[in-house]
Amino acid sequence: MAVITTDLVKQLREKTGAGMMDCKRALEETNGDMEAAIEYLRKKGAATAAKRADRETNQGVIEAYIHAGGRIGSMVELNCETDFVAKTPDFKQLAHDIAMQIAAMNPLYIRKEDVPAEVLNKEIEIYKQQAVNEGKPAHIAEKIAQGRVEKYYQEFCLMEQSFIKDSGKTIRDLLDEATGKIGEKISIRRFQRYHLGEYTNNQA
Repeated sequence: MAVITTDLVKQLREKTGAGMMDCKRALEETNGDMEAAIEYLRKKGAATAAKRADRETNQGVIEAYIHAGGRIGSMVELNCETDFVAKTPDFKQLAHDIAMQIAAMNPLYIRKEDVPAEVLNKEIEIYKQQAVNEGKPAHIAEKIAQGRVEKYYQEFCLMEQSFIKDSGKTIRDLLDEATGKIGEKISIRRFQRYHLGEYTNNQA
């Protein structure tokens, strides 16, 4: 059995933002394996988020981010359940990180479900044709197309994107962890990204 030191607990806390006791428990459950402990805490956060999925989020903040040089900017409305949580540094930092993500990665939608059916169907047909052109049989082309759709989601849906500060987690993971830590449901209502000379509109 690994010895769970205070330094190890602090390292896990710094990586995840979880409480000290939660970090200690996670390390004990995973025999001191840092990566396994992080996964343990993520699952715990996700479970907490699932319990709160039906809660209303009508408080929050609108956060803006302007990239160096002033050519790219973004705004995001991040919601929570209470005004008290909306004013906390952790919540404001989360909103800032998400606004930065939007500016850097240029998502088109918040969730998979937001992709219009006609857009999705068009993408699938393109992927199928690409696979056929590569010499794949029709039934294999269908599977390849579905796999490429998942990559499309990961590129263009904010919740499925890899977090720019930690590629090991998605924005969905980030929100689930924050929900577990803060104890309230957190949701992204809408966002807007600006690029000098261009126009796009994105919202829930």
